[in-house]
Amino acid sequence: MDILTIIVVTLAISLGLNLVLRKLNVSPIVGYILTGAVIIFFVDLTTVDKHYIEEVAEFGIVFLMFTIGLEFSLHHLKSMKKEVFVIGFAQVVITSAVFTSIAHYIFGINLNTSLVIGTALALSSTAIVLKILNENGDIHRPYGRNSLGILLFQDIAVIPILLMVVFLANSENTSVSSLLFQTLVSGIFVLVVLFVVGKYATSKFLSAVIDSKSEELFIASIILIVLSSSLFAHMFGFSYSLGAFIAGMLIAETKYKHQIEADLVPFRDLLLGLFFITVGLQLNLQFVLDNFFIIVGLTAGILLLKAILIFVIMRVFTFTKRAFKTALALAQVGEFAFAIFAVAKSNSLIDGDVLQILISVAVISLIFTSLAVRYVREFTNFFYKQRSEILDEPIITSEIKNHVIVCGYSLLGQKIVKQLRKKDIPYMAVDQDQTHVDIGIQRGDAVFFGNAASKSILESMFLKNAMAVIIAIDNDDKVRLICESIKDINPHIHIIVKVTHQAQIDDLEGLGVRDFVNQNESVAKLLVSKAMKCDL
Repeated sequence: MDILTIIVVTLAISLGLNLVLRKLNVSPIVGYILTGAVIIFFVDLTTVDKHYIEEVAEFGIVFLMFTIGLEFSLHHLKSMKKEVFVIGFAQVVITSAVFTSIAHYIFGINLNTSLVIGTALALSSTAIVLKILNENGDIHRPYGRNSLGILLFQDIAVIPILLMVVFLANSENTSVSSLLFQTLVSGIFVLVVLFVVGKYATSKFLSAVIDSKSEELFIASIILIVLSSSLFAHMFGFSYSLGAFIAGMLIAETKYKHQIEADLVPFRDLLLGLFFITVGLQLNLQFVLDNFFIIVGLTAGILLLKAILIFVIMRVFTFTKRAFKTALALAQVGEFAFAIFAVAKSNSLIDGDVLQILISVAVISLIFTSLAVRYVREFTNFFYKQRSEILDEPIITSEIKNHVIVCGYSLLGQKIVKQLRKKDIPYMAVDQDQTHVDIGIQRGDAVFFGNAASKSILESMFLKNAMAVIIAIDNDDKVRLICESIKDINPHIHIIVKVTHQAQIDDLEGLGVRDFVNQNESVAKLLVSKAMKCDL
């Protein structure tokens, strides 16, 4: 079978499975994994070098780590230091230690492999959990904040875990002291170059690209930054993911952050889909059927034990009901476990049969998560009706609400923002013109660079919490695209649009927009009013 036929078959199977799973509210990640399993079962891939496919697929994780790095601004981490560095640290360390001990002492697996298994099982699914929590609004709730904090620390922990896997693989051939020293020196060098040199160069580079006013060049420049940072880290013995993560942190504090997130999401999701298809290629359906009861039993045991451990850890810091919901949300085995297993396999740290069982367990746990997290509050309320107390401190993901979003920061947008500030009304403004954004930053206004028609940009500006949106943009097509995106996210929000002609009003009324300020009519009325006051 030629490669084009394989691609067509893969796309057809993937779309078909995900359309069915979508109706069941199961994550597309599960569909991608099952796609790989179906392909390897029915299609002969002996003529295809899967190594190259896996190399390309790895960049799904690279772009995921980059977008995670974008969230790691110092302000973000500081405001969630307890959830991230205390609760998150405790969860990863304790859960890893328990699963490592079970693998080593009960199942008789050697210590190095047990460490790999223990740390991988300690991780939860950032991609699925945060997506579902965002969709159902639970990310704004106290247990959503706890889940987010633990997931953030788990994402940080992925880098040292991957380094640990490589270290364990090389520990027999190299002295521990020399390997640690070499890793430390290389790590310091990579961090210094990327943070010190990279931050300055990246800022200048992106500024020059923005001046070109080309969206294609902007996207290409971001991809170049991600890939070059990954390559640089890899040249010094680190994972591609580490370089991408640092690159994301470099840009996290810049004004380009939101637009970059919006532009990279399609690339990241497509490559992540390819990564999970390659995971499915490792899934042997016949092996799963032959060991069905063992796999299901292990899955149930891991989910139950992990949920109990997270509940006990959370109960130290919070209330029973909140701890219970957090434990249910994070009980699964996350997608980064597949990356850890892949590195362990390439370094001969894990047996083939053990790998098959672990991958099967992870897939079933992800299916469980897709269903359980969506209804975690209903499930918890059924057994535990007492209300939890409210958090004393604000939740980071909802730190601004009842605010006004201003789309466009030209002269009119600047005047609107000035009036909002006078009235002490919270606001956020967005503009795609770098010059306007620079003016806003100099004035101390909350102005961000980005395309206001992008749903990712609007969501990052907490559109669901906003009181109203004011659109102060002249381009009719752009205004319609912005209104469509706003209505898709929040159909009932109050939208006020500056228009110049009746045809634009007629067009936007079809989208449910009801409030307009006709620039020409308003100016005409004002001029006539002024004229009537003159002495004739």
